[in-house]
Amino acid sequence: RGTRSAPRTENKGTGWFGMQRSARSTTTHAVFPGRSAALTPLQLRAISSSPNENRTRPRAGLRAASSGEPGLRPPSEALQLSAHVVDSIEEISRTEWNACARGTEELNPFVQWDFLHCLEASKSVIPSKGWMPQHLVLRDAAQADSVVACCPLYLKGHSYGEYVFDHSWADAHQRLGLGRYYPKLQSCVPFTPVPGPRLLVKPGPYKENITRALMQTLYQVAEGMNVSSLHLTFCTQEESMCMAGRAGGQYLHRTGIQYHFQNKGYSTFEAYLADLRQSKRKAVRQERKRAREGGIHVSRLTGADLRPSHWDAFYEFYLDTSSRKWGTPYLTRDFFHRLGEAMPDQVVLVMAQQGGRYIAGALNMQGSHTLYGRNWGALGGGDAHKFLHFELCYYQAIEHAIAAGLDRVEAGAQGEHKIQRGYTPSLTHSCHYICNPDFRSIVENFLHRERAGVEFTMRELAMASPFREVPGLPHV
Repeated sequence: RGTRSAPRTENKGTGWFGMQRSARSTTTHAVFPGRSAALTPLQLRAISSSPNENRTRPRAGLRAASSGEPGLRPPSEALQLSAHVVDSIEEISRTEWNACARGTEELNPFVQWDFLHCLEASKSVIPSKGWMPQHLVLRDAAQADSVVACCPLYLKGHSYGEYVFDHSWADAHQRLGLGRYYPKLQSCVPFTPVPGPRLLVKPGPYKENITRALMQTLYQVAEGMNVSSLHLTFCTQEESMCMAGRAGGQYLHRTGIQYHFQNKGYSTFEAYLADLRQSKRKAVRQERKRAREGGIHVSRLTGADLRPSHWDAFYEFYLDTSSRKWGTPYLTRDFFHRLGEAMPDQVVLVMAQQGGRYIAGALNMQGSHTLYGRNWGALGGGDAHKFLHFELCYYQAIEHAIAAGLDRVEAGAQGEHKIQRGYTPSLTHSCHYICNPDFRSIVENFLHRERAGVEFTMRELAMASPFREVPGLPHV
């Protein structure tokens, strides 16, 4: 393998966690040791459901993944799967990718081809920013070589934009003399801490077989690429349980906490308020009233109502928020314009206007059962519009979810203040494959202690519920 050095600049030093940082600017460039700008697509041939059938050897020293397990597809009907790693979502048919993405119980907008393409085409996700697309695709020769499974996958040169933090793992990995932690493989939706499927499998009678083959192929790809680790972040609970419990113990389970609003069949926002304790109900009404002081008008925009001018205004809000508290504006202006063109009916953009001028906004994406809160921003920063932040991000989202008959609103990570506004703590799940067995044991011990802490925190947070009845606690 050839090596690739970072572009030369004056006074350049190596930053933390595999980044190159210029002393004269805050621009960062990812370093992928031993990687060229474009990787040759990796192919694993003859992934068979029969334990005794391996037609050809896969490349790069990877074993052929097998879906031949008891109770699954019989060997007489062997799957003829081949696995491919591609460095652009454009190398996969939009129709075939979405056929796999829509095989899940809920339509999740973030794993749709269009959303991932917006990230890549807008240059928000590119190798120079530390994200090298390496999407994994399984094809079945028995079905005219059609795509039967896929997984959004990236080779990462850092740990930014993920929101399941492993910076301490990277530090420990290097301090223990185990070499570079980066590059690593990451299955996720970039810059999007939203729970959703990562193992996208086309519906069919052999979906379970193919899912098993996809899981096994993932860690074989990690071993074959000689990376330190593989991470599936914000995957579904079902995926995490399946991978941690049935994949031979290769994957380690990690939990976290987010805040979600659960629609209990409310007919109106007032019906939701009636479910709150009296003091909390009064506080919500006061906050909504104060948010509209000074002649502020709030509207929700979707579909044909969206205009380029809305995205230009919102991007300024996004930049303002990202520039504060050491934030990074990961998404480009072009991303938002592309999103509005590609997925207008799944966008719910809440905008606040004062004196004919837009002053704040909140971006949501709508799935089949869920509204996902994503980005927020305001002129002058959120501190100048405290109550407007609550209105646009939380109350408008609840109001829209009730009107649209959605089951829940997922407001994302951080912010225990969300609890008092109807967003109760909910578990998130991730799976991690550590290639070095000794370091895997270290991480496993850490995660065991961390899960105990998460469980304790969940119980403590539940006691602060604003509802008249405290909801049940999920098991960690």
